[in-house]
Amino acid sequence: MSDWTAGYVADIGYTFGYYPELNPQRVKLAFINQGLVFPEFGAACELGFGQGMSANIHAAASVTQWHGTDFNPSQAGFAQELAAASATGAKLYDEAFDEFCNRPDLPDFDYIGMHGIWSWISDENRQVIVDFIRKKLKVGGVLYISYNTLPGWAAFAPMRHLMTEHAEVLGSEGGGIVRRIDGALDFAEKLLATNPAFSRDNPLVGDRLTKMKEHNRHYLAHEYFNRDWHPMHFATMAEWLEGAKVQFACSAHYLDAIDEVNLTAEQQAFLKVIPDPMFRQTTRDFMVNQQFRKDYWVKGVRKLSALEQAETLRAQKVLLTTHRADVSLKVAGALGEANLSETVYTPILDFLADHKVKTLGQIELAITDKGVTFAQLTQAMLLLTGAGHLGLVQDENVITKAKKQTDKLNAHLCQKARGSNELSYLASPVTGGGVTVNRFQQLFLISIAQSNKQPAEWAQAAWQVLASQGQKLVKEGKTLETPEENLAELTSQAQTFAEKQLPIMKALQIA
Repeated sequence: MSDWTAGYVADIGYTFGYYPELNPQRVKLAFINQGLVFPEFGAACELGFGQGMSANIHAAASVTQWHGTDFNPSQAGFAQELAAASATGAKLYDEAFDEFCNRPDLPDFDYIGMHGIWSWISDENRQVIVDFIRKKLKVGGVLYISYNTLPGWAAFAPMRHLMTEHAEVLGSEGGGIVRRIDGALDFAEKLLATNPAFSRDNPLVGDRLTKMKEHNRHYLAHEYFNRDWHPMHFATMAEWLEGAKVQFACSAHYLDAIDEVNLTAEQQAFLKVIPDPMFRQTTRDFMVNQQFRKDYWVKGVRKLSALEQAETLRAQKVLLTTHRADVSLKVAGALGEANLSETVYTPILDFLADHKVKTLGQIELAITDKGVTFAQLTQAMLLLTGAGHLGLVQDENVITKAKKQTDKLNAHLCQKARGSNELSYLASPVTGGGVTVNRFQQLFLISIAQSNKQPAEWAQAAWQVLASQGQKLVKEGKTLETPEENLAELTSQAQTFAEKQLPIMKALQIA
């Protein structure tokens, strides 16, 4: 009997996550900041799309034609359901990489994305992917790839191996993967309680194990318990991708571009004297103990002139996607938590507080008397976008075309939220990407779409859905037992939604 799973966990579905770095629209600002030419995205592909949330949101919220594959048929089936509901024409398959990558009907791609999957597949599959990128990524096209990285995983890798071996050797096959994961976690905890020399030499292992226990078991199954699990040095990744004819462009994690929150002055000076940019990345990974990289690679690096870079930056449109009062002037980098300058960020945020689309040029002009330089403004845009407070806005004609698709997808997702809290993202045609919208907020949006205008009406409609399924809210760890308590809490949440989130939902053309 053939093993169609190839050692990958298949008896439990992946989480319904959304990963903004997979959004091709994010490439633009990252590339401009590095002074690089970026492509237009006509055709895109996601390899190993999981439940297909990211692929479908990006297909619906853009005019890009999406393709992709995930070998798990139940996950591919859900992804195809979303594609049909939104009528995007996205072509999503349940094929293994070697089968999909040799399809004769695939176009050449402007963008190929992979989230995490590289770390969990065999060398044979990696070679299939490298060959696919070489053949199918257009000149000037962008590869997004994220993966577990060394040295950040070096200390915990032996513990991960021990837990996987426990799940295979001592875990009860009939109990399913969740029970085997719980057993492995319990075993590891008891082992560390004996104070072994390994944990004394690697004191952070205990903290990592504690954080693992807090995670969804579906996530842990795919993150830690596959047969293939290979954290990789950046230089090793570069060796693999050399055959695909792509070059490293920059990090897709915007906060990585802000040295001040990640590196000490001494570390920055040390890196600057390293002449080779690739070795500089390797060295930087040791400075921040990098555990997970999110990178853009490009087939043919081309530079913008200083004038082109400045003009393109000033033309970039943005939108504040967090209520002004909820934007923290703190940011977490590799050095820990840093405070943002109020003299720089307060005038920027105040100007964007109406949630209307603005260009960087318009922001620059509006705060010209506040002493904020354009370099500071650019850095603020990267940081606020990386922290999830700003959305990058698409062209108006794209927004208009995409809205028909996002309306259909969002309606479908909201209907599914009536019976499940697993789907917590909706698509915005304005940003071309996904927005976090929890189950109750999705139920409120259903009520609003039915012409109910008052928060009390939205809460009542949501409670009817929950009560019909015997469900109750939990507040501060305590189950709300009576209908009155549940309705009061939902009404409070609906009022907050009306005041804070709904204006943003409207600006994003979700509501």
